[in-house]
Amino acid sequence: MVSAKLADTNIFFPLVVLIQKRQTTYMIFVCILSAFFFFFCVPQWVENNAIFAKNTNERKMSANLLKKDLSNLQECFPKDFSSEQKSACKTLFFKKLSLLCHQYYGGIMHTFPKVSVEGFNWFNVWYTPGVSAVSTTIRDNNDSSYQLSNRKNLVAVLSDSTRVLGDGDCTPPGGLGVMEGKAFLMKYLGGIDAMALCIDSRDETGKNNPDKIVDFAKMVQHSFGAINLEDISSPNCFVVLDKCQEVCNIPVWHDDAQGTACITLAALINALRLAKKNITETKIVLYGAGAANSTIARLLMEYGAKGQNMILFDVNGTLDTDRKDYQENPMCYRQWALCQNTNPFHIKTEEEAFKDADVLIALSKPGPDTIKPEWIKLMADKAIVFTCSNPTPEIYPDAAKAAGAYIVATGRGDFPNQVNNSICFPAILKGVLAVQATKITDTMAIAAACAIADFAKNRGIDPNNIIPKMTETDVFPMVAAEVAMQAIKEGHAKLHLSKQDVYQQTKNDIEHTRQMMNVLAQNGLIKPIDMQLVENVLQETIEEIKTNSRQ
Repeated sequence: MVSAKLADTNIFFPLVVLIQKRQTTYMIFVCILSAFFFFFCVPQWVENNAIFAKNTNERKMSANLLKKDLSNLQECFPKDFSSEQKSACKTLFFKKLSLLCHQYYGGIMHTFPKVSVEGFNWFNVWYTPGVSAVSTTIRDNNDSSYQLSNRKNLVAVLSDSTRVLGDGDCTPPGGLGVMEGKAFLMKYLGGIDAMALCIDSRDETGKNNPDKIVDFAKMVQHSFGAINLEDISSPNCFVVLDKCQEVCNIPVWHDDAQGTACITLAALINALRLAKKNITETKIVLYGAGAANSTIARLLMEYGAKGQNMILFDVNGTLDTDRKDYQENPMCYRQWALCQNTNPFHIKTEEEAFKDADVLIALSKPGPDTIKPEWIKLMADKAIVFTCSNPTPEIYPDAAKAAGAYIVATGRGDFPNQVNNSICFPAILKGVLAVQATKITDTMAIAAACAIADFAKNRGIDPNNIIPKMTETDVFPMVAAEVAMQAIKEGHAKLHLSKQDVYQQTKNDIEHTRQMMNVLAQNGLIKPIDMQLVENVLQETIEEIKTNSRQ
């Protein structure tokens, strides 16, 4: 008999019983089953556990390494990831984390009083009946609204959400994330209060009508010190900007176009300094002819670039006087003007256009295969390549450098030389608000670009560092002061302040914003970020990139 002890401890007890009972058929079957288990299941089990252990170890390593400020994100990716995988991983990670964090906080902006409340009797001061005196004072002098309300530091971030980043028409409320993000940047970088206003611009035919945006801006202007237009599809965005500048008595700024043009010019000024090239003699290719590149081309020509040395591409080829589609469409008057003032030799192909070109500015289709390395190889010595589409540049910097580019810039912060209009728009808007300007002109944007370029030059530039970063806080009050002085010079300012006054006021407002956020965070009034949430998103992203790479 088999002992009870053996039955309790031996996993092969059933097999032993079968042998003892000489049940040969069952014994053979069980032996085959056992062999299959040992030769096939056990190795797979061991392999799966090894993979699990490896992934668990990677997760633990990433969780331990990832800093709260995300500054070492790159180090948390698997070492065998290629540069393209790492870039894709960053993009996906930030998208996933953004969605979860917006849900975690319920959006990123809110309204907060700036006055003290010593008791409920003070409500009679901050509201009725006392506030009646404020209303009648503003009635008699509308400009007093800047001193008696928050108007002097308040910007409307206005959009119809028809071209949100690279995601196209997101419906009116679909733009709220971007508009709140814009308001956040204005507050943190410029000390400006801003309000997201996403409106429906469709008319009775169902089409997006630019005049509806213009009418809304005209009506709402009395509550704000300036209007920032955002994510309006082309060509409507040109019509909206031009008409708003005509009918509004406050500055109207289109950041997608004017902001991108301003910061691109700033970066190009320093790139040309390093390459020792003169913009008046520089051959420039602009790949893409939407709102951003069309405005960049115009601003470059106002700064000194020659139209005869510029070639623009859109999805249908180069822009020149042969483009009847632009000539016959009155909404495309900006592009038709460029057709008349650039590419006089009617160059048609990329190979012709890129040959001996000094500069490429691409704001077209996200890459990384939109711009070909062989085109860059055709460019002149010390070629300057700006590939600024987001989330993925038209060609990755490593590939552009390998093809012969001397200086490469993108729109992303994880590569050197981020051409980021967040450096310019908070300062420009702060400058015009400070002096109660009535408009923002191209020459004011050029003044801002020159100030940004000079700021970087004075602290030192090199091929991988041609433009200030958002962490260089002093650039914002300095640029705001330059813009304010230009507004005064051009006769567009209601207040005449000194450069030092604007600089100090802007610096104080930025510092106040950050001090207030720190106090709120330190006292638990701003919820701390849940780092476990961040770590989970990171690991989920890494696994998704791995899975996609295997397919």
